[in-house]
Amino acid sequence: MIILYLICFTLGLVLTLMSALGAFSHLHLGHVHFHVGHAHGAAHAGGLKGGTGKAGVSPVNGFTLAAFLCWFGGCGYLLSRGADFAFFTVLVISLVTGLAGGLILFWFLVRVLLPHEKELTAADTETEGVLGLITSPVRAGGTGEIQFTQNGSRRFAPARSDTGAALARGTEAVVMRYEQGIAYVRPWDEVAGEATSPAAEPETRGL
Repeated sequence: MIILYLICFTLGLVLTLMSALGAFSHLHLGHVHFHVGHAHGAAHAGGLKGGTGKAGVSPVNGFTLAAFLCWFGGCGYLLSRGADFAFFTVLVISLVTGLAGGLILFWFLVRVLLPHEKELTAADTETEGVLGLITSPVRAGGTGEIQFTQNGSRRFAPARSDTGAALARGTEAVVMRYEQGIAYVRPWDEVAGEATSPAAEPETRGL
């Protein structure tokens, strides 16, 4: 049984370390996609609608499971090696300790991390129509770089001219479309000029 406790502890520790290092940077916790180092709520079809946690987060998820294994295995191994307890006593204490570890982590998720996050909508990640600044010149028919702000953070993306014309560094540009990781842009002055130009008067025909 000592080997089982050691395996559980090692597995839980490895999963926890992998999570901290970002290997599990996109785990599904009920209705929430949890990114290591940054959690955000997002609608997820087919999620666990019956979750008991805030925002529908299920208490049984990748993080709490790793915590349970680590605490259960560690407690069981230490009690088996360093104390003269009966087999079932060690098992019960280890189970209680593992559950406590998982519940503590679950409480931290729903009470500390998730309340400070918001649900992202399609509009929050929409790039089309965003105004940015050309930071690397776009040659005629070539690729440069555009910088823009989205959801309060600065982003950079490869940029090409929507019309094929060259764009100098420092030009304010509007993202017309975003395809295959490349922003196709046009100068802001050009777009604004088209939007404010008077409509052509209808042709008057003589009787």
